[in-house]
Amino acid sequence: MTSAHSDGSGGSGAQPLAIDTSKPHPARMYDYFLGGKDNYEVDREAAEQFIKVAPEVRDGVRANRRFMHRAVRHVVAEGGIRQILDVGTGLPTEPNVHQIAHAVAPGTRVVYVDNDPIVSAHATALMDGTTGAHTSVVLADLRDPRALLDHPEVRKAIDFGRPVALLLVAVVHFLSDAEDPDGIVATLRDALPTGSYLVLSHATGDIHEDRREDAASVYNKATATLNLRPHDRVQDFFGDFTLVAPGLVQVPDWRPDAPPERDAPPIGIYGGVARKNG
Repeated sequence: MTSAHSDGSGGSGAQPLAIDTSKPHPARMYDYFLGGKDNYEVDREAAEQFIKVAPEVRDGVRANRRFMHRAVRHVVAEGGIRQILDVGTGLPTEPNVHQIAHAVAPGTRVVYVDNDPIVSAHATALMDGTTGAHTSVVLADLRDPRALLDHPEVRKAIDFGRPVALLLVAVVHFLSDAEDPDGIVATLRDALPTGSYLVLSHATGDIHEDRREDAASVYNKATATLNLRPHDRVQDFFGDFTLVAPGLVQVPDWRPDAPPERDAPPIGIYGGVARKNG
């Protein structure tokens, strides 16, 4: 429910954050949920509190990650996309977006964007001579989409005259309504030419009877605000883009590679892929 793809959302300013290891961070908590080691005791403690009230969270973040893998393969293999802008990428977990994309089309350009210097440092460290030619990491904040789009490194790598896949995977739910998430996402969508794709996933309270309000409360006290939104509200973020089948669904149900696991818990994350038609 948090984001390995998470812009971190700490603070409301447009400037990237300074490194702060004294309080939990969404990207590092997500790393812990995935079983990673790029986290601190403060992140682990907050994550364990979240697990107590939402025990399905580990299954949820893994399902969200697999959704991202399938969506990237789709837009590259079937959509012909050769440029990807991954906003709120979070701490890198293999296989990451560039690895998935390059397995299909080695020349695909991938730009990772996050507002956490720790994320930027980790992601940059993973770039080798081969991936570095087509993959870059940018420190910028989702809350200032115009500055993000105009960032010199983004402009250097992404040609907005050609189709782009914009990834907003498990990150928009860290934007409160007061921060105008619709306007932020619309600014990014509007910058994309015809033939582009939007890949988006978002936490919801629709799936569980208690609407996971206690879980959101735990999260909000520990770190960035988690805004659970219903299906129709999440679908609004796609604007006039056309959702590809099966539409906006729970992430395990988006073009699964295998039948669902027996007794798998319900996953409170919606995911969808949509295309900008001319």
